[in-house]
Amino acid sequence: MSDQEPSRDQQQQQARGVEALKQHVMLNKIDAALWASRVLTVVFTIGYILPIFGNPTNAYYKVLMANAATSALRLHQRMPPFQFSRDYLQKLLLEDSCHYLLYSLIFLYAYPVLLIIFPVTLFAILHSASYSLTLLDTLGQNSWWGARLLISLVEFQTRNILRLAAFAEIFIMPLAIVLVFLGRAGLMTPLVYYQFLVLRYSSRRNPYTRNVFYELRLVTENFANGARTPPVIRKVLQSSISLVSRLAPPMQQQQQQQ
Repeated sequence: MSDQEPSRDQQQQQARGVEALKQHVMLNKIDAALWASRVLTVVFTIGYILPIFGNPTNAYYKVLMANAATSALRLHQRMPPFQFSRDYLQKLLLEDSCHYLLYSLIFLYAYPVLLIIFPVTLFAILHSASYSLTLLDTLGQNSWWGARLLISLVEFQTRNILRLAAFAEIFIMPLAIVLVFLGRAGLMTPLVYYQFLVLRYSSRRNPYTRNVFYELRLVTENFANGARTPPVIRKVLQSSISLVSRLAPPMQQQQQQQ
């Protein structure tokens, strides 16, 4: 009897945990749906890299569609009811979720390239990990120590993950231009993506794209001004810096002064 009693207690505790999890999901349907769409984003990315779920091309576009669903849900969560006004449009364009909804639409008909879904997957991993911990705490099972360890590793690398996503956002711009010349993307793709980069540069909640642009500028200037840099390369780099600086939003100078 003494050997059976702990087993019954564990079963009762597990039942209470499952019931608590169900109740949490019912009370937080949008958060649970966001978590599910982000997990699907990661799963579809794995399916694209390792074609174990069928056609990898289909998995690639499912990544973008899952990200679009995530962005739409997040917008529904953060934005007030729709109003056909300029003020509402301005608020909409300030939301990071709007940026990545636009991102999914930009590349939904472009040729599959791993770099394109890289930032989407990084954000999905980061945000799904934080909510996974909430679900595990609600479930109340300490046996999931392996999952908790992985979540802790992801959260510990939050800064590096956001920087990697910002680097990917920037280097996708020249990739989009190359895809146009290769006939793998439409002529409007780099033009619309430039608008996406402007929005990311001006983001209020995520300064990493803006910071990475500044870091890349410093590195490029140091290399261009180096004594061993050939004059031709120096001129090309300085011209590139000037071009990017002119294309940057007006807030660039304000950020540097701060």
